[in-house]
Amino acid sequence: MEPREVETGTTTLGLSCKDGVVLAADRRATAGTMIAHKKTRKVYKIDDNLGLTTAGLVGDLQQLARYITAEAELYKLKRSLPMSVEACATLTANILAGRRYFPYWVQLVIGGVDGRGSHVFSLDMAGGSLEDKYVSTGSGSPYVYGVLEDHWTDETDVKAGVDLAIRAVSAAMRRDAASGEGIDVAVITRDGYKELDEKEIERRKAALKLP
Repeated sequence: MEPREVETGTTTLGLSCKDGVVLAADRRATAGTMIAHKKTRKVYKIDDNLGLTTAGLVGDLQQLARYITAEAELYKLKRSLPMSVEACATLTANILAGRRYFPYWVQLVIGGVDGRGSHVFSLDMAGGSLEDKYVSTGSGSPYVYGVLEDHWTDETDVKAGVDLAIRAVSAAMRRDAASGEGIDVAVITRDGYKELDEKEIERRKAALKLP
């Protein structure tokens, strides 16, 4: 099978901010034109300094999330320090590349903080790994990039990044039929990994005057 771009019905994003990383995703899972599930988990904690967003086949992405989390824990136990973001992205890319003939049908975003700062990486099903300031996956990603290109700067901090992520995923949900059912947001800083609760996300949406 020749590697090609994965077409996935979802919206996820990762933002590298000056003081941390923001990860976000919608919650809708689709099977063709049918909404298969309305509370799908697409943002995962890998370690206190690492997180993952997933788009693609649910079985593949859940297996990978468990696998990467276990590897990060083993790395920390062996070396007495957490895995760097680049090391986690490289490890994951190697796992993806190892399934050349029966690939994991996924698009992933790995983000986190380490001794060199804040980083986000986009990974494809063939094992490609690219670092950028912000990345998005899924069918809603064109709408996300439209918002991020207009609003993200090198001075964006986590507080502004959370608002920007909510704005971007909300824009995708309004235009992409495969994205919807709410937003999950996680923040990773030197203080650790934190997921925002529903009330906080709704409060921010109201402050941003988003529908």
